Amino acid sequence: MNVWYNFAPVNESQKYLLQSLSVAIVDDHALILEGFKSLMHGCGVDNVEIFIRAADLVNMLPHRKFDVYIIDIGMPDIDGFELIDKIREAHPGARIIVNTIHEEIWLLRRMLDKDVNAIMFKSTDFTQMVDAITAVANGEQYLCPGLKKKFSTYHHRIEHPSEREIDILKALARGYTSKEIANMLYISENTVETHRKRLFAKLGARNIADLMVKAVARGYINASDFNQ
Repeated sequence: MNVWYNFAPVNESQKYLLQSLSVAIVDDHALILEGFKSLMHGCGVDNVEIFIRAADLVNMLPHRKFDVYIIDIGMPDIDGFELIDKIREAHPGARIIVNTIHEEIWLLRRMLDKDVNAIMFKSTDFTQMVDAITAVANGEQYLCPGLKKKFSTYHHRIEHPSEREIDILKALARGYTSKEIANMLYISENTVETHRKRLFAKLGARNIADLMVKAVARGYINASDFNQ
């Protein structure tokens, strides 16, 4: 949870910018939402909408555009990465800040692969969130100090599955064969097999069961992907 008691007043230039913004906040914890909204109001941001269900924001997207979207990547109703895609489909230039409890390198890299505008840890104090919002509103990228420290001490490059490989992972989780996956995705069976081999190599998996375990652990798929 954000350490909001470390909050300090924003400076005048930040306050002037913040007053002009509309902000959507998505989180499945009501206390975080209400606390966030209260503190945003304290910074002069009156145009704040909070969503405890990601689906509620998705339903509003055709009718409403926000200047900044602050989302929790671990929403229970819609996968956070899918939510990013839905926001960008509706509003291609959307400025998105991920506010997350997850600090695993592979998940953080996957967030960056989605070209989010900022990544914040929920352990970060609110003054840094204000810095992130103002940076993003000015068209800049912002990474919280904790994330920069993680990357500075991590020297091994992790290769992530591509979007196509994620599609194949989800199909494998549902028990589809390579031939069935090829038909579903309109690609050749040989292409599916090539992607499978790459998935095994990227995740260091020994067999299909090990592949599924590691894919879930790294956040590439979740429990709902196993449903028929």
